[in-house]
Amino acid sequence: MLVLPLLARSNVTIIPTVLAESGGKGGIITMASRDLSEARHSRDAAPAPSLFEHYELDARFFDETLESEGQPRPHYRLLIDEMERMSQEEVTRLQERVTRSFLHEGITFTVYGDEESTERVIPIDCVPRLLLAREWEHIERGLIQRVQALNLFLADVYGKGHILGDGTVPRALVQGCPNYRPEMEGVRVPLGAYVSVCGSDIVRTADGFMVLEDNLRVPSGVSYMLASREAIRRSFPRVFRHYHVRSVDHYGQELLRVLRSLSPRQGEEPSIALITPGVYNSAYYEHAFLAREMGIELVTGDDLLVRETRLYMRTVQGLRPVDVLYRRLDDDFIDPQAFRPDSRLGVAGLFEVYRAGNLALANAPGTGVADDKAVYSYVPRMIRYYLDQEPILDNVETFLCREPEGLAYTLEHLENLVVKAVGESGGYGMLVGSHASREERETFAAKLRAQPENYISQPVLALSRAPCLIDGRLEARHVDLRPFVLHGQETSVVPGGLCRVALRKGSLVVNSSQGGGSKDAWIIEEDAP
Repeated sequence: MLVLPLLARSNVTIIPTVLAESGGKGGIITMASRDLSEARHSRDAAPAPSLFEHYELDARFFDETLESEGQPRPHYRLLIDEMERMSQEEVTRLQERVTRSFLHEGITFTVYGDEESTERVIPIDCVPRLLLAREWEHIERGLIQRVQALNLFLADVYGKGHILGDGTVPRALVQGCPNYRPEMEGVRVPLGAYVSVCGSDIVRTADGFMVLEDNLRVPSGVSYMLASREAIRRSFPRVFRHYHVRSVDHYGQELLRVLRSLSPRQGEEPSIALITPGVYNSAYYEHAFLAREMGIELVTGDDLLVRETRLYMRTVQGLRPVDVLYRRLDDDFIDPQAFRPDSRLGVAGLFEVYRAGNLALANAPGTGVADDKAVYSYVPRMIRYYLDQEPILDNVETFLCREPEGLAYTLEHLENLVVKAVGESGGYGMLVGSHASREERETFAAKLRAQPENYISQPVLALSRAPCLIDGRLEARHVDLRPFVLHGQETSVVPGGLCRVALRKGSLVVNSSQGGGSKDAWIIEEDAP
């Protein structure tokens, strides 16, 4: 039997806080943090140093690791016990080891517009996040349902347009979206798989799991998921084995299987390549990593050319046809003849090859219309419309600023809302009202009035928190999860995902470009320990 000395050895600070609600629609949860450094210690016996010294439990936020009384959740006992046995020096070396593994692998990201440094190593936290199998199965079923509905939606809006014709989703919202591609109307998409790779962001609050947003164009982060797993598995080998953690190592082969299923030349071994913008792209490490994992060619636009409605890549043996292209280029840049004429990254004539049915693209052009943050609010309706099912995973309540009442509500409650530009990603074009100054809110309000159709707003969510190693001790930080869904002949989800963490104290923004980091996510059986 494991005896967990956590509460005897450490001081877990519990902050009982009442949720603050707005006077308008929905409950708005503010995120102010309190520092209760005057927590009580026993005067009779000096407790041994603990990683959980001064760990703050706040009643406003679901804590992934500890229950409200400060006791560890049963499935975390083994992991916590293992860490509590370590000396301070051992814990420091553990964190240094996982950080070095990212450094040696060259796992970096680019911060655009940062004058000090553009290339940085992704911060990784050494404490894994644990999810029970039953929790995961709920998430998995919800994501499969969601991706199936989104693919049916895309096939419809670029086909007959029934959902637009009957007003279930406003035609103006879809066809007025910057990511709507009229060039895709009537194009046959293999298996109806407009979205072959999806990375939806899942958050947990006291009310359970919900989808914060869908990433359907060129979702990134899977290489960080795989690299985090390798680094953390080496750091906790005994605990990892004991938990029987579900594997993510097969992701590359699962993706390859999906890409093969899209090939226009069924019955033959297809030629597959991954197209990247090049070494200066923020996700180039991931492009190279995935090409290596799948054993396919990594190419740029200069490596490709079109002849007689076929796509070819240049090799030392001569021209080789390409059947499937896993694109990590935005729509605008894939073909200067079809989209942006000034693009130097794509291939002239590529879209005509695609229209002719001689090439499969993953993901298909035009998928961005379905991950637009305003269209996002209609996904529950899509699920009911196409699948005749109730959504398994809820959306976050969303106010559309393009609608007069949505704009009025947003402007009135700006201090308590998160406002997002509908086409942006990576944490850009966003305002967290509770963390912004009065001047910043006034500046953003002017943007809302000038271009209301470009913005949506949502309540500030009480995102769950998990322990992260900060300056040698564990502190609570907000987390989310980006699982990766693969869709071809079948739809599947690799068990786990990229767990992102807001490393800045009190911050809600988990994006690496905005000061966030990552940690490993373990899917475990409930009775594993």
